[in-house]
Amino acid sequence: MSLIPDNAFQNSLSTLPLASYQVGETVIADGSRTGRLLILKKGNVAIIKEGHEIARVAEPGAVFGELSVLLDQPHAADVRTLETSLFHVADGTTLLTQNPIAMLYVATTLARRLNGANQALVELKQQLLTGEPQSAIVQTVSKMEGLLIASSSLVYSGYPTDPYA
Repeated sequence: MSLIPDNAFQNSLSTLPLASYQVGETVIADGSRTGRLLILKKGNVAIIKEGHEIARVAEPGAVFGELSVLLDQPHAADVRTLETSLFHVADGTTLLTQNPIAMLYVATTLARRLNGANQALVELKQQLLTGEPQSAIVQTVSKMEGLLIASSSLVYSGYPTDPYA
């Protein structure tokens, strides 16, 4: 059972402005401070850290900028469009302090990412202990990167999705 009622998060976004980004545009720049949360309505983006693509996100409802807002720090990665993409745009502090559904949605997203990263860490330790090939270890590290940086793990319906479950 989800803590977020069906469609509650989607309905709470209906009053937010929309922003469209064309292919190849940077939506969020690593090191910048925008104070915004961007919620993917449609499209496909790449998460890029230090010149390396660490994740691709195409799920409607994926949230970007939450760590920067919650921790009051610069954005930790670039978010760049792979196709024309449409985002709901919100002032992060305002949305999270005035909309409990949005705060719960973001908290649940972060909890699922942390849970997935913990599972990947256990897998990585097991791989190291059993002497698995470096290619398997690199794949697990990449999985952890994607979980810790990428902002997608819930979709509009309010039902969690977990690609590593």
